This record gives sequence, structure tokens and C-alpha cells, in this order.
Amino acid sequence: MRTIAVIPARMGSSRFPGKPIAKILGRPMIEHIYKRVAMSKSLDATYIATCDEEIRQIAEGFGAKVIMTADTHERASDRVAEAVTQLEADLIVMVQGDEPMTHPNMIDTAVAPFKHDPQLGCVNLVRKIDHEADYLDVNTIKVVMNQQGDALYMSRRPIPSLAKSGFADTAAYKQVCIIPFRRATLFQYTHLTPTPLEQLESVDMLRLLEHGFQVKMVHTEYNTQAVDTTADLARVEKLMESDPLLTRY
Repeated sequence: MRTIAVIPARMGSSRFPGKPIAKILGRPMIEHIYKRVAMSKSLDATYIATCDEEIRQIAEGFGAKVIMTADTHERASDRVAEAVTQLEADLIVMVQGDEPMTHPNMIDTAVAPFKHDPQLGCVNLVRKIDHEADYLDVNTIKVVMNQQGDALYMSRRPIPSLAKSGFADTAAYKQVCIIPFRRATLFQYTHLTPTPLEQLESVDMLRLLEHGFQVKMVHTEYNTQAVDTTADLARVEKLMESDPLLTRY
């Protein structure tokens, strides 16, 4: 089963323009992500998908394979679908371009369920939220699941409710944006009509959920921090200072 990773990246983030090339410990954030993802033993190749020439030049400068895409995509998943049109792959792992603390073992965990379930089309990693500030943060995508571990809903607002208990007594989980698709599911996704909740929440996976598709959530023990703001960037740089993976690239 040929498996590739695609990292979508663009300069025009509304919350943090130029985010992919912001420096963390002297390197562009996109370089950290690319090199860490490429360490996964589950992958046959890793690519960056972008519509920006500046990102292309920087990425090729550190040895990345880059695919240029249209500048009209609102969803990262649509950008990835365009990027892989001419590539051979059975599984496509989308790794968001704001996850510099990605560990290669997370890729391995995310793709493992496909080996045992030929009907499975899409997996997301998920992790318990440790801090109430993250639970309240609109940049953290919260997810609630059914008893089988499939996503029921995702929101930037705090879910589930704390109406009957405090945060410490509530199991709250966040989406970790490492998302493998079976090839057919990715192309189904990009041909589906965008949905009201997807647009309201600005969450890619809601398009699948609203159209009745399964999104399997798989737990990871790695505690990553996405970068959505300059404050996140400073926080991540501090967290990564002693990261042993840095010595491998």
C-alpha cells in the first residue's frame, strides 16, 4: 500500500500571515514539519503543496519536493487532493502546515488502522486536552466521539459542555491534524458540496461528517502544539528547545 504525506501550506493565513516560513529555532516552521514527517517509516514519499512561490523557493532550498496548486482553495484537504492528482498513492496523509511538533511515530499510528479495515476511508489523530485554556481556545478544534471512536462532531467552541462538571472531571479531546485518507475518499471529499457546518466552524472534516461519512479517531500520546498565533510560535519554540528529534535534521 503506497503511502505518501502531503503538507499543505500557504502564506495567506488570516490569523497569522506568512506562518509557514516563520522561524522556529532558526529554521522555517515548514522545514521542521517536512523533515520530521519524512522520518516516518510508513511513508514512501513526502511533499509540500502550496500556491505561493515564496514557500516553494524556501522549501526546495532545504530539499523538499514541492507541488504547486491553485490559490483558490479554502480547505487544506482540497489543496491536497489537487496536489496528488498525478501521483501514485493508495493512502495520502495530510499533515497541516502548522504542526511543527509532529513526531514521525504519529504518522505510523494514524495509518495503522487501514491495514486491518479495507472499508476505512479517513482517520484523524485525537488527544485528550490537558489544560482548560486549550479547551476554551477557538484555535483548538475539539471533537466528540461515539462509543466506537468515530467522530460525531468537531467545533472550535468548547465541547462537550461543562454544565454538570468542571473541566478536570470532563473528558475533552482535540483533533490533531494528521489526517490519512484512502485515495478514493480524498477524491470523494473534494467533489462533495461544501456544507453549512464546515463553513461555520472552518473545519475540513465536517464536510465528511455532514455527508454521512465515517471519520475514525485514533488516540496519540504525543502532546503537540499547533501554531495559530505569534504567541503559539513562542510557546512551541520553548517546547522544542530540548526535542531530541532536532539532532536528526
